[in-house]
Amino acid sequence: MRAKQHEPATAEERRRHGLVVRARVVLDAVEHLVGGLGTAVLASAALTWIVVVALTSVVGVGLIFAPTVPRVVRAVADRERARLSRWGPEIIGPGPAPAGVRAALADPGMRRELRWVSAHGTFGLFLGLAGMTLPVNGVQDLTYPLWWRFLPPADATPSLVFWEVRDSSDALAVAFLGVAFVAGLLLLSPGMARLQAWPGRRLLPPTADTDLSLRVAQLSATRAAALDAHATELRRIERSLHDGTQNRLVAVTVLLGASRRALARDPSAADAMLERAQDAAEQALAELRTVVRGILPPVLADRGLAGALAGLAADCGVACTVDVEVPGRCAASAEATTYFVVAEALTNIAKHSRAGQALVTVRLQGGTLSLRIEDDGVGGAEEREGSGLTGIRRRIEAHDGHLALTSPPGGPTTLQVELPCGL
Repeated sequence: MRAKQHEPATAEERRRHGLVVRARVVLDAVEHLVGGLGTAVLASAALTWIVVVALTSVVGVGLIFAPTVPRVVRAVADRERARLSRWGPEIIGPGPAPAGVRAALADPGMRRELRWVSAHGTFGLFLGLAGMTLPVNGVQDLTYPLWWRFLPPADATPSLVFWEVRDSSDALAVAFLGVAFVAGLLLLSPGMARLQAWPGRRLLPPTADTDLSLRVAQLSATRAAALDAHATELRRIERSLHDGTQNRLVAVTVLLGASRRALARDPSAADAMLERAQDAAEQALAELRTVVRGILPPVLADRGLAGALAGLAADCGVACTVDVEVPGRCAASAEATTYFVVAEALTNIAKHSRAGQALVTVRLQGGTLSLRIEDDGVGGAEEREGSGLTGIRRRIEAHDGHLALTSPPGGPTTLQVELPCGL
């Protein structure tokens, strides 16, 4: 099913929106490649150090420095884990490096890290350099016909150009080469970023036995967070009923009692009191409905996830597009969590982002409900204790889900949520 709100009205606006989305994808890919270049330089230095220590160990000198190798490899691998965790699912480190070369070689995690250092320090370094030079060379060559005449004749031919630049036609050919660089950037950079990250995604997660113990600790922590969130929700409901609905009902009781006493003395005053009692009862009913919607929104049962999210988008203060493709119904808990996450996120966007438009995308992939919320605002969103984002994370982790926030200063902001979903 698919639901859209505030969809671009014209083909020109749709094309412009598609270009903006593509530009964001390319900029993200370049940012990933440049970030990967930093860890690739460290991995290359670590690889060089391993080779130096291994060669000098033949004459005995390297044996002095051999215990530093596991610590160096683990430190560089942890930097890559942190980088990859910012752009996708979190990768948990195995902890301190083994003490001694023999213990390190016997550790399966360390052997996987050595394989990663070899791959990332060579191929990852090449991809990072390519990702950084493609935009630089593209801009330089595209603008080359505008300023090549100001260069000395000996320096008039730019790098990566295999012909000598002598006149305007040669300079124009350089501009066409810049077009090729830009096209390569648009077409290849997302794939290059994924390829650069692939060895880390494959080799740096903890081994099965370590992962099991970490998983038990993680589940214990999320269970405690879920209980805390449940207790907080119960307190919120109790306060809502006590401070709102209960007071309204008490007022209704008082007014009805006063109306009964006034009937014998002043029927006109009794009529006014009954009217006030009716208003108080209606207000109590409205507040009770609000509390019920905070527990499990009836709109989910009535209209499904797509219709419920479309209603949130329609009420949002920012132009919002909702794109939902979920065949059938998901588990009620997953749909409710998705609804509350979108409601909180759109509220934050309307209040703080200064965005012009937002996009909510929901997909069902395998047994996972994938939610992505994007806006073109000023960025700089931070998750800190007491913020709405902290509440969102706790709600998601209570369902064994994952949240990733990307919000650089200047924007855009992207909230990616993965929720297990039983059908």
